[in-house]
Amino acid sequence: MAEDYWNHNVHYHPLVLRAVPEGCGAALDIGCGDGLLARRLARRSDAVVGVDVSAEMVRLARERNTDLGNVTFAEADLLRPDREPLGDGRFDFVSAVAVIHHVDFAAALAAVERLLAPGGRAVIVGLARNRTPLDWVLSGAGVPAARWYRRRNGGKGHPDGLPMKDPAMSWGEIRRDARRLLPGCRFRRHLLWRYSLIWNKPRGG
Repeated sequence: MAEDYWNHNVHYHPLVLRAVPEGCGAALDIGCGDGLLARRLARRSDAVVGVDVSAEMVRLARERNTDLGNVTFAEADLLRPDREPLGDGRFDFVSAVAVIHHVDFAAALAAVERLLAPGGRAVIVGLARNRTPLDWVLSGAGVPAARWYRRRNGGKGHPDGLPMKDPAMSWGEIRRDARRLLPGCRFRRHLLWRYSLIWNKPRGG
């Protein structure tokens, strides 16, 4: 599979990969798309499962990653456990890049918590909506950076058929609800219109 495209989500793959714990056994990539992040996670984990609600994306991921022996892809809906045969507490690492804003935020975080093994780590990279004047100022600061990165990386691309949706929650709402739902999580706002959440599930959880 060629890893020759760049976009605002791919830009933050290194952030996700740096958070993978040493000796990671099983990793889960939620909203795997064409499987690019799952492919990269395979170098840091014993086994990786990539899931997506889009049957077309799952087909594309399987097609583009036939050379990987430790990665599997499946169609799954995280908000419907009866259709998501992944197993509670199975994963040492869970990632979700640009997918949480497609579904109910609280329900998605509850699903992430349920799937993580005690002591496991979750990394969420997501989008938010501007609400305050400060939000608009900070978002405007990302414009020249995005243009520079785009020129440096030969343009912006993404898999054909990738589902798109505008975020409904504001930056402040996400920060507030994340800290309430995942106590101790680290929230950070990033330049290219993304935020990250990193959370370690308590070992007694």
